[in-house]
Amino acid sequence: DGSLSREAMIYKLYWAVWHRNLGKLAMDVLGPEAEILEAAPYGLSRLQSLFLFTRSDTIYGGTNQIQRNIIAERALGMPKEPRVRG
Repeated sequence: DGSLSREAMIYKLYWAVWHRNLGKLAMDVLGPEAEILEAAPYGLSRLQSLFLFTRSDTIYGGTNQIQRNIIAERALGMPKEPRVRG
C-alpha cells in the first residue's frame, strides 16, 4: 500500500540527526581549516562536502519537525496538529 512502517519513519528521523551530527564532527576534526577553501572556485574537501550535504538531509526527506508529526499521527495514532487558517 506504499505506507512506511513505524521503524522506517523513526529510522529516517534518527539517520538525519545522526548524519548532521557527523557533519558537525567533521568540521570539529578540521578545526579552523574547515572554513578554508582548498581551490578556487569552491573547491571543498571531502569533510567540508560532507558537512554541507548533511544540512540538506534534515530537509529533503521532510523536515525533522514534519517527520516527527508524521510519526506522531501515523505511527502512534495521535490526533493531527491543528491547522492555522490564514
